[in-house]
Amino acid sequence: MERMMKYLAILAALMFALPASAQDMSAFKTGPVFEGFGPHAPVEGMGQVPADTEFSIAFDVAKLAEEGKANRSFESAARFINMHVAAGVDPENIRIAVVVHGKASLDLMSDEAWSAKGNKGANPSSAMIREMLDHGVRFILCGQSGTANGMTQADLVPGVETALSAMTAHALLQQRGYTVNPF
Repeated sequence: MERMMKYLAILAALMFALPASAQDMSAFKTGPVFEGFGPHAPVEGMGQVPADTEFSIAFDVAKLAEEGKANRSFESAARFINMHVAAGVDPENIRIAVVVHGKASLDLMSDEAWSAKGNKGANPSSAMIREMLDHGVRFILCGQSGTANGMTQADLVPGVETALSAMTAHALLQQRGYTVNPF
């Protein structure tokens, strides 16, 4: 009986703690560059970021998207762009490269290649990738991961680049002034 009472007390404490830990996402909106993905929130008390600020950022993505969903790490790159353009940075001053390796390589497949691998419907990440490519975001596949996953350039969303390796892509981007975003 004492064990049962202890269990019920813990369960009750957890039930009351859950609402307190919930996040309020109501302030998060998409745009102004990508509508429908890349949500961000304004930060009160923060002035505009100078319009002449320049960013050259590389995102490193190795984690495969959750089944049926677009890759959240790809969306982080869109969030970075939306957030900074909304804060006043000239979109022409934002250069983003998404270096993809490991299982995340599969999220770069065209809809046709996606279906040919036995997946249902379209690749959940492909529309977002195409829109981001149209806005100048570079997606770079690690050639080693692509080979390990049985992928060729023809399997990729058109516009996705392939490097010898993710290490090579990051080294070349760093030589061109890109920093790696740790998120």
